[in-house]
Amino acid sequence: MASWLQAQLGWDAANLSMQPLAGGCIHKAWRLQGQGGQRLFIKTNQASALPLLQAEAEGLVALAGMAAGIDQLTVPTPLALGRVGDWSVLVLPWLALGGDQGWRQLGSSLARLHRQSQLAHGGQGFGWQADNYIGSTIQLNGWLPDWGEFFAQRRLAPQLALLERSGRSMPGAERLLALVPQWLAGHGALPSLVHGDLWSGNAGVLIGGGASIFDPACHWADREVDLAMAQLFGGFPQAFFSGYQQQWPLPPGAAARVPLYNLYHLLNHANLFGGGYAGQAEAVIRSLLARPPLG
Repeated sequence: MASWLQAQLGWDAANLSMQPLAGGCIHKAWRLQGQGGQRLFIKTNQASALPLLQAEAEGLVALAGMAAGIDQLTVPTPLALGRVGDWSVLVLPWLALGGDQGWRQLGSSLARLHRQSQLAHGGQGFGWQADNYIGSTIQLNGWLPDWGEFFAQRRLAPQLALLERSGRSMPGAERLLALVPQWLAGHGALPSLVHGDLWSGNAGVLIGGGASIFDPACHWADREVDLAMAQLFGGFPQAFFSGYQQQWPLPPGAAARVPLYNLYHLLNHANLFGGGYAGQAEAVIRSLLARPPLG
């Protein structure tokens, strides 16, 4: 590992040290320190997990490119990526997280990123150039011109199929998939580059000022999906949402669409972790069928 890092980074292998970091349920995390106190962040996994790190790196590059010129928003750009013996390795800049005064700015910056990307979109529709991952679950992409069809067929349907194969069927699932395109038809969503996995563990405020987003599951989607997930597990203060709204207000009906958009993540968590997530997803499906989020 040390010789590979030296070749990739130009740091003296004899003066490198790696300390394990807590957190992360998929990859191992490390702090790399070189001579002079320079720090970098490293993710490692088995060699077979390299596609997960490649997809993450591609998402970070896309977000960083779209965030260029947005003050106070840092997206860590990959410094090295590869297979080292039995390991896959991703090297990223070190982020000094732990500030508490930049949440409003983060919301505002995310709104600017969504708006800039929407204006720059090439017109290919909703999706991504390749399948990637949501957690460790494959996230099917490709391109579709209709947002409702994309969300039903490339987001909800694969998760429901995974649950079905594991022996847990969702009552009302077929009806839900048929109705989602109708529910979203009047919304008029346009494609924005979204983070795609925006829970509070994938964003933070920097000690020296500004904020950062990282560990994405990027695709082109309705911008509301990022704001919806930010509400799912908590952790984002109201200042974050206020900053977004001030910069680019969400359209009417956004609040009613939150349960639908977050159903994707509840289903994914049911597939990944089991527990009570399947029951939560089932309850959301019942509620949506009883009170559709029209428009």
